Amino acid sequence: MSAEPGAYRTVPRGYVYADHIPYVTPDSLDDLRGPTSGVVTVGPHIDTSTDPTYDVANPQRVRELYSATVRDGTASDHVRILDRGLLLRFWPRLTLPSQCRALWEQRFPELAARSRKMRTA
Repeated sequence: MSAEPGAYRTVPRGYVYADHIPYVTPDSLDDLRGPTSGVVTVGPHIDTSTDPTYDVANPQRVRELYSATVRDGTASDHVRILDRGLLLRFWPRLTLPSQCRALWEQRFPELAARSRKMRTA
């Protein structure tokens, strides 16, 4: 940073904020043993709405929950909230930043295979 007035307001050319978000993954998809039924409540670091609850019986809410948890959750959130089978089932339809999706698919090739299968179907 420069000592010039206003320099703190500048962003380096080519800087893309999304490239600097520290996404995390669990150690293994086998660790994911979250609920497959009922209602899940998440913390404000995952959902800042006034009602951060998700009914796992509702496919749309599962996609929303899993998208938010993969994107914004910690590794311990992933283990507590996500279920391996549901993650594999919904993975191709999750709304994720490309950097986040790439990290998870690089770490877990079975997710990349699910995405490829969906694109060719």
